[in-house]
Amino acid sequence: MSAPIPLTLLTGFLGAGKTTLLNALLKQPAMADTAVLINEFGEVGLDHLLVERLDGDTVLLNAGCLCCTIRGDLLAALDGLWGRVLAGQRVARVVVETTGLADPAPILQTLIADPRLARRFVLDGVVTLVDAATGAATLEAQEEAQRQAAVADRLVLSKTDLVAPAVVAALAARLRVLNPVAPVLHAVAGDIAAAALLDCGPYEPAGKAPDVAGWIGAAAPQGHEHGHGHHPHHAHDVNRHDSRIQALCLEYDTPLPWQGLAGWLEMLAMTRGAAVLRMKGLLDLQGESQPVVVHGVQHLFHPPRRLPAWPPGLPRRTRLVFILRDLDPAVVRQGLEAFLKAAGDEQAIAAA
Repeated sequence: MSAPIPLTLLTGFLGAGKTTLLNALLKQPAMADTAVLINEFGEVGLDHLLVERLDGDTVLLNAGCLCCTIRGDLLAALDGLWGRVLAGQRVARVVVETTGLADPAPILQTLIADPRLARRFVLDGVVTLVDAATGAATLEAQEEAQRQAAVADRLVLSKTDLVAPAVVAALAARLRVLNPVAPVLHAVAGDIAAAALLDCGPYEPAGKAPDVAGWIGAAAPQGHEHGHGHHPHHAHDVNRHDSRIQALCLEYDTPLPWQGLAGWLEMLAMTRGAAVLRMKGLLDLQGESQPVVVHGVQHLFHPPRRLPAWPPGLPRRTRLVFILRDLDPAVVRQGLEAFLKAAGDEQAIAAA
């Protein structure tokens, strides 16, 4: 079985410039053999007419209500695409462009939850486009825009040439609060190198060490302090009190017991899954020489995967990133620490 095909989710609120970006990207050699799936809101899809390279690789997903119908449409489109791959057509990667009104969670869930899909396609990352001119107002008014920014692996500011540098800087600062691990990049008229947006997930192309450092955010957010033992370092709360979406970054210097961590993740998914918009982790586990990657969306957590080796230059340390909605980060942190302590106590009893 060949390696799964990387899939990039391109999202961003209405008018952010997704189609412009896509058109510019598709002209670059790095995007050769890319299949594009476009989800258009409403009865008549226009975006697919604007993607210049409209050939057999562009599929229009028509979905009035994204939550209800997109999953079936997306599965059917990817099934059809896989049929063409089996017939010999070369597809190097897939880009799914969502409607600007979309909450990305249902699509992420579909990609993670369907085992057949997971064997064929692997989520390479979420790229969220934010309009520099209207982005601040949109983030204030639209919760979907906040979610799109919160779950991104890459945040791209469009139309930065139309507004004052101070406005761009303020918007970038607001986005870093919503999502402290995604780099904030700029693209004027869609002009950005495809390489800056690709290979940002836990995807491992043959012979290439995964860019876990880029995926999980190698640099600790401001406010991190290094600790020891099971005491995590975590960013002080820079979140605005009126925001329902908050980010939590935890780091642990010593290897963690998988039993305690897995038990806690399971409980979190079952009891508070709806509040976990995104979870990503690079784990240093007891008894494991290789790093283990976990990630999840709401109630669904991907099975843990071992990576071949620790990324060069990245110290062995557990890093967990949570994007939470209506859930106090302290509750998450305290719950994890209670489970880790219980697992440690059990080990001590067993060893006695």
